[in-house]
Amino acid sequence: MNRNYFKNKYLVNSTRLPIQDYSADGYYFFTICVKHRKCLLGRVKNGTMGLSEIGCIVWEEWYKTEKIRKNIRLDEFIVMPNHLHGIIEIDNKVETHCNASLQSSNKFGPQTNNLASTIRGLKGAAIRKIKKLGYDNFCWQSGFYEHIIRPNNESLDKIRWYIKYNPPLWDRDRNNPINIKI
Repeated sequence: MNRNYFKNKYLVNSTRLPIQDYSADGYYFFTICVKHRKCLLGRVKNGTMGLSEIGCIVWEEWYKTEKIRKNIRLDEFIVMPNHLHGIIEIDNKVETHCNASLQSSNKFGPQTNNLASTIRGLKGAAIRKIKKLGYDNFCWQSGFYEHIIRPNNESLDKIRWYIKYNPPLWDRDRNNPINIKI
């Protein structure tokens, strides 16, 4: 079986850099989309984002992330009608509850303290609560978009600006259903 195919049918190319350690200290920008980009998380009105009940759950789970994962620092974040953007900082120099640093003999660090596991935890916790409220048709798009932020303030500031001003620019957003070309 070709390892680039899912169920021997669909080509699935990872967006992850094969040589990158996604548990390494640093800042990471990510985007998570609702399946089929359905606008279920809320709506933008007059440049301001208003959250739906589902959007509120996602927002709450985002803020729990830092409490659950001691090596994660939350940065800028926005829930949009059909996707969310966020920046997290991974800092593995923090001490755990048993005074042991988060170190691993694994070449790429602890696999439970990396970007993918953080996103997986956020998506999983949110969808469990969403389904519990009866929204059985809600589903995340598989995977997520990520970008490793270069260690300079200009790059980080530009991405923070992009996230903060996403709602006022919704009319031009490529994730806005009116802009999606079929």
